[in-house]
Amino acid sequence: MALKKTTLKVSKTLKKISHIQKRDGRVVSFDSSKIYDVLYKAFLAVREKNGPVVGKISKKVVSNLEKTFSSKIPTVEEIQDVIINTLKKEDFGDVAESYEQYRKKRQEIREAKYFLLYHDVKTVVTENAMKVLESRYLRKDGNGKIIETPQQLFRRIASNIAAAEKIYDPNITDEDLMKIEKCFYRLIASLEFLPNSPTLMNAGTTMQQLSACFVLPVEDSMESIFDSVRATAVIHKSGGGTGYNFGRLRPKGDFVKQTGGVSSGPISFMKVFDIVADVVKQGGKRRGAMMAIINIDHPDVLEFITAKTEEGILQNFNISVAITDDFMNAVKKGATYKLINPKNNQVVRELNALDVFDKIANLAWETGDPGVVFIDRMNDARGNPTPKLGRIESTNPCGEQPLLPNEPCNLGSIDINKFIKKEGRKNNIDWTKLKNVIHEAVHFLDNVIDMNKYPLPEIDAMARGNRRIGLGLMGWSDALVSLEIPYNSKQALSLADKLMSFIENESHMASMSIARKRGVFPNFKDSLYNHSGGERLRNCAVTTIAPTGTIGIIAGCSQGIEPKFALAYIRKSRIGKGENDWVELVEVDKQFEETARREGFYSEDLMKKIAEHGTVAGIKEVPLKWQKVFVTAHDLEFPDHVKMQAVFQKHVDNAVSKTINLPKKATVEDVKKAYLLSWDTGCKGITVYRDGSKSVQVLNVGKDKKKDGDKKNSSTKSISSASTGIDEIIKTDTNVRSEVDVKNPHSEDLPPGVCLTCM
Repeated sequence: MALKKTTLKVSKTLKKISHIQKRDGRVVSFDSSKIYDVLYKAFLAVREKNGPVVGKISKKVVSNLEKTFSSKIPTVEEIQDVIINTLKKEDFGDVAESYEQYRKKRQEIREAKYFLLYHDVKTVVTENAMKVLESRYLRKDGNGKIIETPQQLFRRIASNIAAAEKIYDPNITDEDLMKIEKCFYRLIASLEFLPNSPTLMNAGTTMQQLSACFVLPVEDSMESIFDSVRATAVIHKSGGGTGYNFGRLRPKGDFVKQTGGVSSGPISFMKVFDIVADVVKQGGKRRGAMMAIINIDHPDVLEFITAKTEEGILQNFNISVAITDDFMNAVKKGATYKLINPKNNQVVRELNALDVFDKIANLAWETGDPGVVFIDRMNDARGNPTPKLGRIESTNPCGEQPLLPNEPCNLGSIDINKFIKKEGRKNNIDWTKLKNVIHEAVHFLDNVIDMNKYPLPEIDAMARGNRRIGLGLMGWSDALVSLEIPYNSKQALSLADKLMSFIENESHMASMSIARKRGVFPNFKDSLYNHSGGERLRNCAVTTIAPTGTIGIIAGCSQGIEPKFALAYIRKSRIGKGENDWVELVEVDKQFEETARREGFYSEDLMKKIAEHGTVAGIKEVPLKWQKVFVTAHDLEFPDHVKMQAVFQKHVDNAVSKTINLPKKATVEDVKKAYLLSWDTGCKGITVYRDGSKSVQVLNVGKDKKKDGDKKNSSTKSISSASTGIDEIIKTDTNVRSEVDVKNPHSEDLPPGVCLTCM
């Protein structure tokens, strides 16, 4: 008797199973009829049974699914497991075996396709990169056992992000989709480009939260404040970091009409956010990353500037002051400026701009906080092309993404050193290869926006409306070494100008190319681009320079546009929650070792001497040419740092994350000069860090030296570090260094707050 196909009616039992997760990570509606279809074919392959028997088993499968996944969205693989187990329990072992064989054959076909697609892409990761991948990124089972390889990680990401193509072309063929998937796989598996950490961690998982950071609004009402507190918890749980401007809150002591009391001021509410970040780890893996900004004309600005001098306060925050052009002009003139109550726009009092400027510089010299953001510049036409939607008032925790309220950032970085090719006796940048990767990376990041599962509907609307992305680079100092160009040279600045101009132009061309196929970003009509001759972009902003601390480790390259920090040290990385859950990762600069061996000046004693000295400067065994090429962060003067940041900012839509490293002997006057130079040269913000200004810091090189006796040095304490992006990673000298912090407050444990999200 032939099988008769019937329609399965189980609608009353499907309340708890409404969606499933496909292999590419997409969450789609659950269709019970597909369970029937699968079983119908399985029965047909081995025995003849009537339709009602298949229907009965189908109902049992659905019932078992509801019992097993009442609080979780099941994956395709999990549903298949339930089908097999149900068949076995109902004494249809032969059907179960047939279905298992079918399932295995389909898996082999998929694996064969993947092999054909991916076998020509070789991924080579360092031992340290593997340890970071194992501790942070590779998927684990319920017992903590790693269940995927780096290649499978990259395949998971590529498949998931490529699935966005189906949104724009529902009829896309499997062959064409596989081509895009292979393109994305090659892009990331080659380590030429990597997206921010949440994309690496969550793409193709049930979490599917892919954005690095968010800016949340904080209005002057208890309801708004605690709405933002709640949103903070939701975002940090999903793995993101957050930025805020507390400048809309009325000042401390101001009258509160509703209660008849007085306001406790912005800093008191910041402490509430800080506690939330402590309690809710980002994605269950690290403490929260947060940026707090207040306007220079807020009546509580002086209290804000000193907010982190009290030990243990606001340790999950980076803090920065939003400085206006008017204030900077007042500083230069030695004039006064007005403090404005944001509640009623009334003038509270006037302060001498230079006195406040001095106070900011003194605190930054002493502790590394606060940073400075030039808020008017962040609202220029490139940074905020949609001013009708609002004014940019804050940034993400590391400062490279000025964002509108409820706007997220989706970042990715190209390892520029992987584009150096030999031409004759010299190395040069492979501009053709770089162009291709830029276009692929913009395509990838635009797809991320569509595949993202945003934590809040307001964020979803803003993300899809503006489609802001941030493509940048890493491995800059490595590339300069490959090209034998000193970081602190005119040639380096000239190349930076040429390189970032190229990346900016090509990324905009890529965005326009996508717009021709998919349309401009939805808020385009209200943007500054909407005029005759304006760029018709898919994304309101395209380029960014992120710190890339963690993805830099995975790619095996230097961080962002930072100079090399040291040539030999030990990196300590936390792999668990216990006090002793640390591993030591031995770091020796491979470029220096290779150069020393090639040029004939390598020796074990020399490496030891460099580790003790902390730099090659002045070491006679190292030829002068290579002393100049292998310049490190603390060999540089502050103008070298600022000028490099400025030349990159010239060609960046969003902003640049960089630390201006100062030697221990630097003065407060040097800090002030750095601030002025950064404003004069077009930077959007600046973070300074003076060596030794914290009793605990994240990066140290050279032998431990006694403090210089300065009271300001000896009284400082541990706070976190901003822009180098070290991901709970401590670097120490190969001899005897104490653990460290460099200016980046957003990690777990020590120090609280190295930012993993945007790296």
